[in-house]
Amino acid sequence: MAHFVDRRLNPKGKSHGNRRRFIGRVRTAVKEAVNESVRRRGIADADQKEMITVPGKGIAEPTFRHASEGGHREYVLSGNRSFNVGDRIKKQRSGGGGRGGKQGSADGEGEDEFLFVLSRSEFLELYFEDLELPDLVKQNLKEIKAAKPNRMGYTVAGTPSNLSVSRTMRNAFGRRIALRRPKTRDMLEMAARIAELEALDSRDSRQSRELESLRETLDRQERRRRLIPFVDPLDVRYKHFEMRPEPSSNAVMFCLMDVSASMGEREKDLAKRFFVLLHLFLKQRYETIELVFIRHTQVASEVDEQTFFHSRETGGTVVSSALKQMQEVIEARYPPSEWNIYAAQASDGENYSGDSRLCAELLGDRLMKLCQYFAYIEILEESEVKLMNSEENGMELWRSYRQVATEWENFAMKRISKPADIYPVFRELFVRKGQKVSDV
Repeated sequence: MAHFVDRRLNPKGKSHGNRRRFIGRVRTAVKEAVNESVRRRGIADADQKEMITVPGKGIAEPTFRHASEGGHREYVLSGNRSFNVGDRIKKQRSGGGGRGGKQGSADGEGEDEFLFVLSRSEFLELYFEDLELPDLVKQNLKEIKAAKPNRMGYTVAGTPSNLSVSRTMRNAFGRRIALRRPKTRDMLEMAARIAELEALDSRDSRQSRELESLRETLDRQERRRRLIPFVDPLDVRYKHFEMRPEPSSNAVMFCLMDVSASMGEREKDLAKRFFVLLHLFLKQRYETIELVFIRHTQVASEVDEQTFFHSRETGGTVVSSALKQMQEVIEARYPPSEWNIYAAQASDGENYSGDSRLCAELLGDRLMKLCQYFAYIEILEESEVKLMNSEENGMELWRSYRQVATEWENFAMKRISKPADIYPVFRELFVRKGQKVSDV
């Protein structure tokens, strides 16, 4: 949670209630600035730190002063050397980022706006406030990337599974050479010569001396071989690993949205929050994520993020066109054997009559086999959500998608009308195996 610390002195007579109201006004201004920043930013940059400017107007703490008789008083403050009682001061205009008016001074200075920087953690805390995420999920989303073990040389201690045979044998070979451990081949040749001399029926003095010398040498070398083992514990080396942030694999996130006239700014703002949250979830598993934006009316097209959220089109609504476009992009650029594919779709539920059945077929027969996760949100007014809380009251597209949800566990759907409704769609991403999530 973001905390505002008021370090001003609190002399006798100050109102604690006024101070709390002051901090509340500042927090409200910061929250509005964060929401505006989310609308302005791209999805991939939504969790970066932000410089926030709070207007000076309206955040000053109210005070009371005693007036002289008649409500009018003229005086000169102590230390003033420029003005006398009765002098008229010309009103200064505000300039730059300051605020003039009644606070304007003789040298043109005014009250500046309140400027400070929110860290990534503080920014996300304010952003998550409307989404009503559990504390555990908030903490996970604010943590740094997941780490993977990386090879970092060798160590003298470790588990048997990390034993490096090649490095161990190389150390043993170098040690045997340095200590001049007797070679097996030389000892076999020496033993063969001894056996040859012992097989003679009669030996002269020279052969006898040679036999005795060979026996002493062979005995000495055997003792040396026992003292210098083939592999010593000092030779053993294990592979050493360190945990480092590293992408586990490639991931691509498809954002699909209806951009017909019925999708206004409120609907697009909720859709963007939905896409941002899914992107933050995926960043915990993958360091790099590619984004693909597909918008549609009666036809679909791949566009950039600016066009996706801010361009408004007219015409009918054919949802299957977006699903077909997504399949074409996957086949052209993102083979499932190399990419983890995620998709998020936002719509107001309207669709061309008869097209919803085709959407269900495209998902069930083609796309769901390729996707790790597919999430669909239907953005409605709050009154409409209450009326359409059952399958029978939903539109044709909702009913068709319900059939897909019953057949595929990696398909989630939810009706939303405000930011707090978004998180339940993502609970399935955090559910452990064997647990169930309540029905949408």
